Amino acid sequence: MAVNRTLTLLSRSAGRISSAGHQFCRPITSSSSPVESGESKSRSVYGGRHTVTLIPGDGIGPELAASVKEVFRHANVPVNFEEIVVSGLISQEDAINEAVTSIKRNGVGLKGVLRTKLEDVEQKSLNMILRTELDIFANVVVCKSIPGVKSRHDNVDIVVIRENTEGEYSGLEHEGVPGVVESFKVITRESSHRIAKYAFDYATQHGRKKVTAIHKANIMKLSDGLFLRECEKVSKLYSGIEFNSMIIDNCCMQLVSNPWQFDVMVMPNLYGNIVSNIGAALVGGAGVCPGRNVGNHYIVFEQGARHAALDMAFRNLANPTAMLLTSASMLRHLGLHWHAQTIENAVYKTISVEKTSTKDIGGDATTSAFVQAVAKNLQPPQ
Repeated sequence: MAVNRTLTLLSRSAGRISSAGHQFCRPITSSSSPVESGESKSRSVYGGRHTVTLIPGDGIGPELAASVKEVFRHANVPVNFEEIVVSGLISQEDAINEAVTSIKRNGVGLKGVLRTKLEDVEQKSLNMILRTELDIFANVVVCKSIPGVKSRHDNVDIVVIRENTEGEYSGLEHEGVPGVVESFKVITRESSHRIAKYAFDYATQHGRKKVTAIHKANIMKLSDGLFLRECEKVSKLYSGIEFNSMIIDNCCMQLVSNPWQFDVMVMPNLYGNIVSNIGAALVGGAGVCPGRNVGNHYIVFEQGARHAALDMAFRNLANPTAMLLTSASMLRHLGLHWHAQTIENAVYKTISVEKTSTKDIGGDATTSAFVQAVAKNLQPPQ
């Protein structure tokens, strides 16, 4: 009975195992390129202004969203936000469906973290619903040292690319008999191939020299083994990019002891969550790393280290740096390069030159004080 229930769960939720129990994967085809590859704009542009879906999220999310809107106002950024209020603190699948519809209409989203409650076993992760419904398969986190932010290591510059739609996050769990829980890790050839290709394309387009695949294929020989083989296969198509692989546990040790050996890193879902948080810690913490989620048709920007920080909410303590840099990345995607550079320069000047920063990175500024300092430093790029 447990086996039958497993097959039903997999068939309904992943579409990768038939009711007869035969595993299959859709053939790899030449699908359209990720939306950031070309000259990508929002789909909703009226009178020279772009419409972007904004999901403030939980915890400090509303304060960070307000910070972005304030800086955009001072910088005269031609963006209108279609704001959708969604919270993972209560069951809001209708609201996340509204957000999905909005992003499909606008093509671009900016979001905060949606909290997933530990104690509610029936609640689906709203973050995962968003990623799978939009098929935003690549999570990209830039972990780069910022002058003026004290950290254990200097000159760190790592890009973590995480497969965003499957793995342990498939959410396929059941208790077959009391006290025995089975959780399924779904890895497919198609998803492994496209995230590997995305990583190598990213490295090529951004002048990077090396891609490292992170895995645990010595233990999970079929699932991680499949992922690693697809990475190796794709690497042979990019002779100008160095390729190597590393087991996840060794990777974590190497990151904190010698982070300079890494350039672009690609990995399955769960490892990506762990590694991107370590990467953020290397350069100052969750408040400084920008991020994005990329698919073939839609793109959603959010800060790289996903922490709702409920304990800091509405206390004027949150660090807006990561969200401001994320929003600048979004503007560059929209073709608003001048505005993006203006905001980035203002953020870096505030931290590096004026030494104004929030408490998490050694300063004493409040959220609002930091935002006002950034607004004051908004100057046209030279």
